[in-house]
Amino acid sequence: MNHTDRVDQDAVLRARTMLLGSGRLSLGQQVEAYRVLSVVSPLTYLPKLTEALLSCGYAPEIRDRPEVQLARHAEAAATARRIDAGEPNRTELLVRALSAYRYELYSVGRRAEGFAICEEMAEAGRWGFAHGQVPSPIYGHGPLATVLAEDGHHREAAELCGEFVQAARSEDSAKVSFWTMVEWAAELDAAGSHDAALEAFAELVDAERADVDEGSSSLAILTWLLVHQAGMLDAAGRHVEGGRARRDALALLSEMDETGERKSWSNILTWWTTLYALSGRTAETAPNPSAPAPPFGCPFLDWSPDIKQAYFDGLPALEEQVASLREAVGTNPRGHLPELVTLHRRLAIRSALYWENRSHRILKPLRPLFNEGVALARRLADVAGAEQSREMLGRSLTDRSMFLVAANQYGEAYDDYREVLDLLG
Repeated sequence: MNHTDRVDQDAVLRARTMLLGSGRLSLGQQVEAYRVLSVVSPLTYLPKLTEALLSCGYAPEIRDRPEVQLARHAEAAATARRIDAGEPNRTELLVRALSAYRYELYSVGRRAEGFAICEEMAEAGRWGFAHGQVPSPIYGHGPLATVLAEDGHHREAAELCGEFVQAARSEDSAKVSFWTMVEWAAELDAAGSHDAALEAFAELVDAERADVDEGSSSLAILTWLLVHQAGMLDAAGRHVEGGRARRDALALLSEMDETGERKSWSNILTWWTTLYALSGRTAETAPNPSAPAPPFGCPFLDWSPDIKQAYFDGLPALEEQVASLREAVGTNPRGHLPELVTLHRRLAIRSALYWENRSHRILKPLRPLFNEGVALARRLADVAGAEQSREMLGRSLTDRSMFLVAANQYGEAYDDYREVLDLLG
């Protein structure tokens, strides 16, 4: 029995007539026609059906109907799996369809199924590379690294990120992206490979210095990197090197205070928020498969949708905790101020990510939060006067300074960071 024996020939005729008509077909009509014709002409119409189903899954009218989006992207993935292996675009279409399906699975909290799809995407990428359909052996692997980090499998995530770096180095340009290097360093650090993380981050800083000299990156991004590197070095007990990184950052802040950036840049807030959130990872609960958490070191837009939602849903509770501790500080400042400073920083980081994903105008909504963070840290330093409180003040001033850089308030940023050097060296 051939393909045509299994379908209604009238349906085939109607489908062909629809596609040959002069009028423009809706996405639904395209899907209907391609479903029929993919049975009789799979080589031609399975790719077309996959594309149409993907487009249908993003249709505005179902934006608030996750079950419909999930069903359409599930069908798109199933259709893409059936595309002939000889189709040159098979791997690209399959990975794209699987990625859409994965996103919807994570949106509704079906993480185990979503993880299996991430593994399938990686396998499809490896197959596609072996068969000459995609240019890289790590094609389609990105989401797998992200969800490994979310589930607390940091060593596996670090190994995979290392493969990304190696693949990028083997290409003609030998240029590894900023985001790949940050994620790799973050996962190495989370896995306990602190020296390797420092080495990877130092490589990124050196590359960024070269980009700034060539005019292909901003002074602000290099400043954020140097400040984060200083924090990593301090945590490793390498305070002399940390101080050197801080002085380099202050020199850049001085230049920005006097003359601004060397050229105009578009919105670069994501560079700041990604590094800022990463700097606060140790204050958050460590993730595990039954209690996943944000993959700090990845841009917020790359987080799984359920993780994004849970992170922002936690803002009101965090605000209530901070408010409660403020009251407690009134009766016992020495006992509660250290906890309040730490908790307030968690609130500031989460709020920065919240506002950065809603507007590039961050100065007005976020300045009061960073000002309060510095005020609390100064109060702690006055009350406790210990080494820990001095470090907390330095950190709060650093946070506000880097926020002010992001808000283009370079003079204030320089003043804050100059005080940081007085405190921390």
